[in-house]
Amino acid sequence: MLDLNELRQLVTFADLGTLAKVAEAEHLSTPSLTRSMRNIENDFGVPLFTRSKNRLTLNETGLVAVETARRLLAEAEQAVRQVQDFDQRRRTLVVKACAPAPLWDLLPRLNAAYPGMTIESHICETERVQASWEHGDCDIAIFPFPIETGQGTVREFLHEKLYVCVQPTHELAKYESLTFADINGFNFLLSSELGFWDALCRHKMPASRFLVQPDVFSMDALVASSTLPCFVTDYFTSWRDRHPGRIRIPLTDPEADVTFYLAQRKH
Repeated sequence: MLDLNELRQLVTFADLGTLAKVAEAEHLSTPSLTRSMRNIENDFGVPLFTRSKNRLTLNETGLVAVETARRLLAEAEQAVRQVQDFDQRRRTLVVKACAPAPLWDLLPRLNAAYPGMTIESHICETERVQASWEHGDCDIAIFPFPIETGQGTVREFLHEKLYVCVQPTHELAKYESLTFADINGFNFLLSSELGFWDALCRHKMPASRFLVQPDVFSMDALVASSTLPCFVTDYFTSWRDRHPGRIRIPLTDPEADVTFYLAQRKH
């Protein structure tokens, strides 16, 4: 029976050229390596080496054995990874959400309900969430609309409404309500990883440009120092604390008033 450790030593011998170098690299004695090479030769049942005084070299068959050993070692490593990945997947809940707020609301609940599980979460565009759900790549998915599925349960989860947030001196501040058509053409500050909201704003405001900020600290700093408008939602009850001095104006488009639905796969 071929031994993986001995096969690895054979490959190392082929790479380094001498048993002495292999012994140094593997922290083994030369006699121990000599026995390993003899064992490998016996396992294959054919001569693999040319032996001369104080010299061991691979013959043509030995070179073929080395390539076979490389493949076997690679396959063994892949097999170990597959088993480890399977075990990790069993202990991991994968969540794909189309927007950040439902995810922020859900994650503490999942951590409390599944203390022994790893929670892996992603914010994606709606199409990617749907594809992941249909392909079985996630356990929980959050959509901006109800879906029909035989793979689990679907329930209404969270409601969120979008607002424009501006300085009192901004020209939009005089309005009590706005539409996407009203703000199309104005430049906006925009957070990254907004999923559904990002796609909606870009679709509804093709004439606008967006200064996208990759993290909340950069975003808050720019909102505080800039006159550019931004977006907030009613999920943030403390938005005044985050953006002091600004006012928020509701968007009346139906698309700006969203109910999110949570789909959970049966186990």
